[in-house]
Amino acid sequence: MHSTPRPDTAVTQLAALTRELPPSCGPVRLIGVDGHAGSGKSTFAARLAQALGGAPVLHLDDLATHEEFFGWTDRFRRQVLDPFALGEAARYDPYDWHLRRFGDARALEPAPVVLIEGVGAGRRALRPSLALLVWMELDAEASWGRGRRRDGIGLSAFWDDWTAAEMCHFAEDPSRPFADTLVRQVQEGYEWFPGPDSAPRADGFLTHRDDLTPPH
Repeated sequence: MHSTPRPDTAVTQLAALTRELPPSCGPVRLIGVDGHAGSGKSTFAARLAQALGGAPVLHLDDLATHEEFFGWTDRFRRQVLDPFALGEAARYDPYDWHLRRFGDARALEPAPVVLIEGVGAGRRALRPSLALLVWMELDAEASWGRGRRRDGIGLSAFWDDWTAAEMCHFAEDPSRPFADTLVRQVQEGYEWFPGPDSAPRADGFLTHRDDLTPPH
């Protein structure tokens, strides 16, 4: 049996485990946070980043476009992975979902830990460059329902297109079977445990009680 970490130390413990991982892309430990749209990736990534002392977070929504929900692999490699592998800052052009065009370039320094969050963060083209792959453990229907409620009826057509594309993506390139860690949101915070493709590392209970609103 294992002991559950105290709520006030659980996030710190997970951050400590992350820091102990070897670099996976040049000097950077890339942490992928994947899951269905609406499963809570953005909120969890933000909380882990805070526990890591402000680790940068790259949102894959900044690389996807209306025309290419999942066609951003080559762009990600050129703009992020290749510079990181050389120990250099990444530079990527964030997509503006309202203006439907790319914006001014942003720099992303090769910090000791960088979190990559978004649907497809654990795709096969990225996995060799990840130090850890986290999967948000919430099924597709529940995730999409939460996302639709969050975004409102005005984005219903977008969600129809997105869910069809996401189903095709995960059918062809699943992430969950290769996750090192599964994370499930519960009322008190998060519970986490080794994933399908992981030798047991540790498991515990992450608690963050002050904001349990439906996350992105």
